[in-house]
Amino acid sequence: MEKGARQRNNTEKNHPGGSKSETGSGEGGVALKKEIGLVSACGIIVGNIIGSGIFVSPKGVLENAGSVGLALIVWIVTGLITAVGALCYAELGVTIPKSGGDYSYVKDIFGGLAGFLRLWIAVLVIYPTNQAVIALTFSNYVLQPLFPTCFPPESGLRLLAAVCLLLLTWVNCSSVRWATRVQDVFTAGKLLALGLIIIMGVVQICKGQYFWLEPKNAFENFQEPDIGLIALAFLQGSFAYGGWNFLNYVTEELVDPYKVVDPGEPEDVCGRVSQGGGGLRDGGGDA
Repeated sequence: MEKGARQRNNTEKNHPGGSKSETGSGEGGVALKKEIGLVSACGIIVGNIIGSGIFVSPKGVLENAGSVGLALIVWIVTGLITAVGALCYAELGVTIPKSGGDYSYVKDIFGGLAGFLRLWIAVLVIYPTNQAVIALTFSNYVLQPLFPTCFPPESGLRLLAAVCLLLLTWVNCSSVRWATRVQDVFTAGKLLALGLIIIMGVVQICKGQYFWLEPKNAFENFQEPDIGLIALAFLQGSFAYGGWNFLNYVTEELVDPYKVVDPGEPEDVCGRVSQGGGGLRDGGGDA
């Protein structure tokens, strides 16, 4: 008993303020490791936006818009809507610094039932279908060179898509660091492919292939205008921009989710963030 008492006294001397958790927040409990830096965070956003949608949606946007000019307007409008949504989510990310994205925000604002329903819909409907489309598109691109004169078999597409999803699931469950590395590699590959497409387009324009980009020809309809088809064009454009909110699902794993916009007035900016976010900078996180 004396030995145990001495051990307790030594512990109190070493930690007079009580025991601290490994996170350094002074509160016990389990916390996510902060391993995602600025480059990896940008890679998550860019990698999710520049996915299969940017390579598939342009065809649907042009077909449903009915003209090149209207298709360009669709891309601009959907881009502006995406930018507004991304700015709103950036504000939510520092105001409610929790991982989980939509679920965390709906739960904190509207209550547990609404958050549960949002998570249930996302798990059963939204994300499985989205990942299935991405995996099938990837499989189609991989198998198409092996079948130059015909379409790849459906069984092969589904099998390769399933293997791809299982492999990525294992990587994400194994290590956040490996997941971010894989994300960075694939992001670089997609940026390279997109850059090659842009360069080839610029080369064609320099060769004089810009008939449909001239204002007098851009709005020539090659099909009858239809409000339903235009709505589908906006849907296709929104799908191509999808992924701008994915970083908010790993907010707690960011090394420093707070960034001072104006370095000339750091105290003023930090003060506004603390007041607007309920003291989040002072009371939570590692900022």
